[in-house]
Amino acid sequence: MVYDAFVLLSFGGPEKPDDVMPFLRNVVRGRGVPDERLAEVAEHYMHFGGVSPINQQCRDLLAAIGAEFSAHGIGLPTYWGNRNWQPMLADTVARMRDDGIEHALGFATSAYGGYSSCKQYWEDIAAARAHVGPRAPRIAKLRQFHDHPGFVNPHVEAVQAALTTLDPARRETTRLVFTAHSIPVTMAKTAGPTGGRYNAQLEETARLVHAAAAADLGYDLVWQSRSGPPQVPWLEPDINDHLALLAEKGVTDVVVSPIGFVSDHLEVLWDLDNEAKDTAAGLGLGYARASTPGVHPSFVAMIRELVQERTDDQNRAALGTLPTWDVCPADCCPPPARRKAP
Repeated sequence: MVYDAFVLLSFGGPEKPDDVMPFLRNVVRGRGVPDERLAEVAEHYMHFGGVSPINQQCRDLLAAIGAEFSAHGIGLPTYWGNRNWQPMLADTVARMRDDGIEHALGFATSAYGGYSSCKQYWEDIAAARAHVGPRAPRIAKLRQFHDHPGFVNPHVEAVQAALTTLDPARRETTRLVFTAHSIPVTMAKTAGPTGGRYNAQLEETARLVHAAAAADLGYDLVWQSRSGPPQVPWLEPDINDHLALLAEKGVTDVVVSPIGFVSDHLEVLWDLDNEAKDTAAGLGLGYARASTPGVHPSFVAMIRELVQERTDDQNRAALGTLPTWDVCPADCCPPPARRKAP
């Protein structure tokens, strides 16, 4: 297959206060979530002036990808489309069609398998192409990259840097805590050839980062950013509950590494730099939050290498042992059951 463009696929976020509620309605469309519930989440965005950093982070990443492509002789024009806010993917696909693009490679800002983190991007592509209609370019999503050195190594460096900010005299009572976005338990236990991929890949990434960054410390994988009705079970423990448990067990300091994310977007800033940090302070824990890859040169180079896997038959770089696919099975990662809010 000959590809003639690259498109960055992401979640999207508001860029001014008036965007916040329309954006949140997009996120929960079809679920019957009332505005009163969304208003509670909106306060998190208003804490940052009604602006999510994710769109600017995508602009920065796309610029870095373009420079990386140019430096390595990759002549693909670059585009960017979001799931929930401008630039919407359907608008981007229409522009690609008008530019004469026929077959593009898509990179999603999520390293892992699972419905929201992988399959929903395939659905986004299909919906955008259907909206655009005839001559809509085909988009092939690049594979998951949870164990690629270009993803793992920036997290390793970030953990090492965070550790230097803590008291070395308390190293023996310091703990490494990895976090990722919680999902409903029913999604995590999906059967089939890709069942449980999200959890398994995160566990492998945690092992890889821990071994390279702080093998002398104990570590845990916990969850953050839970949403949805309280009667629906999600993956636990929550980061805040886990910090309380660690303090009870005599831990004095924690490094929190958000390996579930590729950039310091709002869920990282609010859930970890505000809520979890405040929880740690209340428990008397020393707290350091490791950064995410962002535009780290190794991460940007990884994206170029993923493209070259498809265009030049370059070998797959992987530090782990779990399989990944260019195209997932049709029955993988079904969407969660939608329960309308009362």
